[in-house]
Amino acid sequence: MKEFTFTYPTRVYFGEGTAKNALKQELEKAGKTVMLAYGGGSVKRNGIYEEIMEILMQAGKEVVDFSGIMPNPMYSKVQEGAALAKERGVDLILAVGGGSVIDCCKVISAQARLSEDIWEMEYGRGKFPAEGIPVGAVVTASGTGAETNSGAAITCEDKNWKGAILGLAPVFAVLDPVYTASVPKIQVLSGAFDTLSHAMETYFGNSDMDNVSDDVALAIMKNTVVNMKRLLKDINDMQARGNLMWGSAMAENGILKVGRQTDFQVHQIEHQLGAFTDCNHGQGLAVIHPVYYRHIEKDAPDKFVRLAKEVFGAETAREGIDELENLIKACGLPTRLTQLKSKVEITPEILRKVADTSNLIKCGPREVSRDEIHEILMECR
Repeated sequence: MKEFTFTYPTRVYFGEGTAKNALKQELEKAGKTVMLAYGGGSVKRNGIYEEIMEILMQAGKEVVDFSGIMPNPMYSKVQEGAALAKERGVDLILAVGGGSVIDCCKVISAQARLSEDIWEMEYGRGKFPAEGIPVGAVVTASGTGAETNSGAAITCEDKNWKGAILGLAPVFAVLDPVYTASVPKIQVLSGAFDTLSHAMETYFGNSDMDNVSDDVALAIMKNTVVNMKRLLKDINDMQARGNLMWGSAMAENGILKVGRQTDFQVHQIEHQLGAFTDCNHGQGLAVIHPVYYRHIEKDAPDKFVRLAKEVFGAETAREGIDELENLIKACGLPTRLTQLKSKVEITPEILRKVADTSNLIKCGPREVSRDEIHEILMECR
């Protein structure tokens, strides 16, 4: 393993019924003004908004409401939130939702304390934020692991670009599986596949033999698959939902990535697919992964065989990839790009643009070319 320094800044409160006590503890430490940030309104329909508002009122907080954070959050929404946070003197941003809401808030946190544009700072000058408004995350849809790190996937609509912007990691996160109870089945399984993808893409990066990160990544993959299958039998299995919530956090809290390089080529492709089509992230990953893996299986034969045996109980690399695809089908996730919900028709021309703008990863089993990415996407269509 390579030399590393590891810190984990987020306090995690996990378990059924933990949300109320966790928030009471954290709000005692927070300042007067809290921005309550959420998405399209599902938290109001399922009662979570009312419950959290009551906790905030009991704590004597002044609440700044910030709603409408969309899936694949837009950079313009980040700027809107940062301006509001500055104007109202927000002391704590409370992100209530899934990865999109949390990602947006992590960048709002940093942008609100900056005098310059954060995208220009990071991609123009190579500088990154060191401070921000404290963020707390209440997870209502798991899968991204956004609550446990500082990275955020943001879409810059004027650039046709979706990628990582570093904000501030949440100071605390609440993982209460009960808060996921109203999430539709397809969204739960899409999120779980994102977790599986995170672990797989870390595992297929460059690493030395017999390192603990590979072993932990394989364990998270296996556990994720087991609990996805449990939910196929009973979507209301709260123990399985809780297991998936913690697996999601473990896959993205950094512990799998220390001392190694990672292969996140599928994520890079899907991010650009999302930038052009606004498709669901987990479902886009589900379409691309099996095709990509059939392209590179001969470049990491031992790792593919180990994954096949330990995660899917298969014998060969190809059988393992087939089992991955069978899981995707069993979950009712899309297997073709044409099955994705998209704001535009997914044409060969769009896929060419996706290929030509995707980041190319040099530390996976093999670096793929833009032409091969286009070939992969066309096979997915």
